[in-house]
Amino acid sequence: MSDDATTAIGIDIGGTGIKGAIVDVTTGELRSERVKLPTPQGGEPEDIVATVEQIIDALGDVPAGTPLGVCFPAAIVHGTTMSAANVSPTWIGLEAEKLFEERLGLEITFVNDADAAGYAEARYGAAKDVRGLVIMTTLGTGIGTALIHDGVLIPNAELGHMDVAGRRDFERRASYAAKERAHLNWKRWAARLQVYYGQLEKLMWPELFIVGGGVSKNHKHFLPLLRLRTPIVPAELRNNAGIMGAAALAAHAVGASTHAPASDLVDKTKPED
Repeated sequence: MSDDATTAIGIDIGGTGIKGAIVDVTTGELRSERVKLPTPQGGEPEDIVATVEQIIDALGDVPAGTPLGVCFPAAIVHGTTMSAANVSPTWIGLEAEKLFEERLGLEITFVNDADAAGYAEARYGAAKDVRGLVIMTTLGTGIGTALIHDGVLIPNAELGHMDVAGRRDFERRASYAAKERAHLNWKRWAARLQVYYGQLEKLMWPELFIVGGGVSKNHKHFLPLLRLRTPIVPAELRNNAGIMGAAALAAHAVGASTHAPASDLVDKTKPED
C-alpha cells in the first residue's frame, strides 16, 4: 500500500446502528475494539455527528492527524450527501463532509456504504489481488452495488435501480427484502437473481461478483443455483467491511493529497511540428 497513513478510523453509519474502530489500513485488521451505538431516533445530522463523536471518544487515545473515514447510506458527491436511506431527509443535499469536519476537528472522507464495503473486499477480502472489474452486491432491503477496477473504486454505482426485463428498479424484485415479502423459496429467488446478475454480466463483463448482506451467510442455498460465466462468491468481511473500507479510503485520500495533483501527471509534452 502506497498511502502515507498506516492507521485510520472507520465509521459505519446505518439506519439502526453506528459502529467504528481504528484500522490498520495495510492489513485491514482492527487495531481497537469495535464500538457500536444505536442510531439516534429520526437520524438527524447533528444527532448522528454527536454519536460519531462519542464513538471516537470511546476508541481512546487516537494519534493526532489520524484520518477518519465515514460511510453512509447515500450517494456522495464531493462530500455532499445526495440521497438518504433510513435516516432523516435533511441529509439530502447536505455538505456532510464539511459538517463533520467542523464539528469533529478532523479531516473527513465521506463515502457511500456499499462503496466502502466493496473497496474493503477488493483490498482485504474476497477480491484481494483480482485484476479487472469486480462488482460487489449487497442483498438486503435493496441491492447495494460497488464497482472496483484494478483496485480503484468507481463511486456511486446504483445498479440496484437498474431496469431489467422490462421491470423498473429491479431491486424491488431481487433484493432479500423482496424474497421475504413474496415468501419466495431459495429456488424461486435464485431465478430472479439469475435475471439480475445475467444482465450485469452482459453489460459489464466483470471478472468477479461478490455477494454481501446478512443473507450471504446462507450462500450455499442460492449461489450454486446461478448459471453465470462470471465467478460469484460470498463476501468475506461481513460486519466490519464498511469500517475497513471507510478507513482505507480515508488513508488513501490523505496520501493522495500529499502528492502531485492529477493534472501534473498528464503528459504535457507537445509534438514537434
